Amino acid sequence: MTRSFLASGDLHLLHQTLVQAGFEVIGPRVKDDAILFAPLNHVDELPWGWQEQADAGSYRLQHTAGRRAFAWNTGPQGLKPWLFQPEQVLWRADNTEEGLCFRAVAPKPKRLAFIGLRGCDLAALNIQDQHFMAGPYADRFYRAQREQLLIVAVNCARSADTCFCVSTGDGPEARSGFDLLLDELDDGYLLQSGSDRGAAIAAQLPLKKATGKQVTEANALLAGASRQQRIMPSEAELAQLVDRLDHPHWQQVAERCLACGNCTSVCPTCFCSKQDTEGDIRNRQAEQVQRWDSCFSEQHSYITGKVVRPEIRHRYRQWLVHKLATWQQQFGRSGCVGCGRCIAWCPVAIDLVEEARALLADKPPEDDHG
Repeated sequence: MTRSFLASGDLHLLHQTLVQAGFEVIGPRVKDDAILFAPLNHVDELPWGWQEQADAGSYRLQHTAGRRAFAWNTGPQGLKPWLFQPEQVLWRADNTEEGLCFRAVAPKPKRLAFIGLRGCDLAALNIQDQHFMAGPYADRFYRAQREQLLIVAVNCARSADTCFCVSTGDGPEARSGFDLLLDELDDGYLLQSGSDRGAAIAAQLPLKKATGKQVTEANALLAGASRQQRIMPSEAELAQLVDRLDHPHWQQVAERCLACGNCTSVCPTCFCSKQDTEGDIRNRQAEQVQRWDSCFSEQHSYITGKVVRPEIRHRYRQWLVHKLATWQQQFGRSGCVGCGRCIAWCPVAIDLVEEARALLADKPPEDDHG
């Protein structure tokens, strides 16, 4: 794809063009001491000069001397809360004189343009698309919002200490799934389009042809970001986790794990949910509400009077084995995109990469699985 160049001082024109095209622009902003996606009224609201320092159980922002808007890698959220909402009313029922009257809740999608998504985010979006949109029972709320989405992705120029997207094949370069793609340099942005919609937006910007020096610099930043990363075992190795169900290390992890579900909340691919029926005090109206759930919840495995996974070690094992191993049978790949969010936002600093290595390092016990 041909790369063009957009000067730093003209970034506001990209925002302006998206707004004129009828999109609400969503971008990264510093909020609650983290990088969060929120409505972006002007490019001045971008996190200029900010980057995160992430480690197991730790996430801190620091302001650097440089003036770049995308010097960070991730925050605690990606696209998931905007497409698979934490809470969604599915239908309502009214208790009338003629009996119960059920009413479907219609999706209310918005035309959203996201700026700043990374390769790991786009890989997660592809997995969520497979889950929510493939097959005969597509999620109508997810589909409606997905069809109104425009994506301006950004290649990573550095990697946090928690990043391992090279191992999963999902970064630091975004290769597909975007309408526009930016590489941030000190004096501006290399820009390339990935769709007809993206090309139409780009055609309205004051672009110049990218120089060989600029392309070389962008490629060098990507290469440097790749070298900074940690290494997760390969998918073939991770598939062996199904043979490690009785490994003693599960109990060692369980003694630290709080079963809080933070990892599943920040994970951009987790999609567990539950449904609750809520009514008013007069019992005249009821709503069926879908909410995020977690396989770390004790009630998540409750079936006909029994909790199938009563202990934390069972729940952690279910999450990790499904995410890294049996997910491959469902979607043809691991369910992990290497973003490292679960590592940074675990309150007791459990490190997914280190746990996977520990479970694969020794031979599994000889006894059967019971």
